[in-house]
Amino acid sequence: MHSRYPRLLAFTLRFIACVQIVLGCGFFIAPAGMATVLGLVPAPGWANWLFGMMAARFLGFGYGLFIAARDPVAHLPWVRAMVGIQILDWIVTVQHLHAGDVTLAQVNTASFLPLVFLGLLAASWPRRAS
Repeated sequence: MHSRYPRLLAFTLRFIACVQIVLGCGFFIAPAGMATVLGLVPAPGWANWLFGMMAARFLGFGYGLFIAARDPVAHLPWVRAMVGIQILDWIVTVQHLHAGDVTLAQVNTASFLPLVFLGLLAASWPRRAS
């Protein structure tokens, strides 16, 4: 395996982890404020409960990706899980954009960050030596 790939993958995982941690902190500390920043209409109080649970998952995956970055090749199943999450995130975002449920301004980074993350992961994925 080429030695640059694990280093590049570790960098990619740390980058994605930072984004996950920032989003997790925002939705945990100020769920209604995050919704306002996204331009969403005020939601019932129970939506903050969902945002809080979503925040826990952002924080958990952020932490896990920092751990995986220490030895990316040993943690590829964890990384594959993030690949799956990013694919689903992008599909759901496109579906809701197409349905008119949200606007491009509201989903802002969710419209392109999954593609950026997937591109970085694909570019840094370990390859077998030929």
